[in-house]
Amino acid sequence: MSLAETLLAALTLVVCAVLGVRLCLGAARQQRFDRAVRRWGWALRRGALLLWHWRTSRRLARSEAEAVIRRARGGKTADDEGEWTGNVYTPKSFRKPRRPDQLH
Repeated sequence: MSLAETLLAALTLVVCAVLGVRLCLGAARQQRFDRAVRRWGWALRRGALLLWHWRTSRRLARSEAEAVIRRARGGKTADDEGEWTGNVYTPKSFRKPRRPDQLH
């Protein structure tokens, strides 16, 4: 037998043994067992997805960090219409003249 056949046979044996044990449990313990298996399955799925998307997440985080650093260093963008005074940014909308009848 090849390695693949051996692994498939072992996996089938483990699944049958787990299902046989589950049949011997009472109703309340079956529900608790099912919940535990479902929780374990979701954790395994989440871990696999995190591992699968790890490089993409790192690349996206790196590009976002570079964009934030570039903006913080004063790189102008097309929609940037304000001015910097030290580390304080004042948008163009703050420069509206006040009407005398408005207090705030």
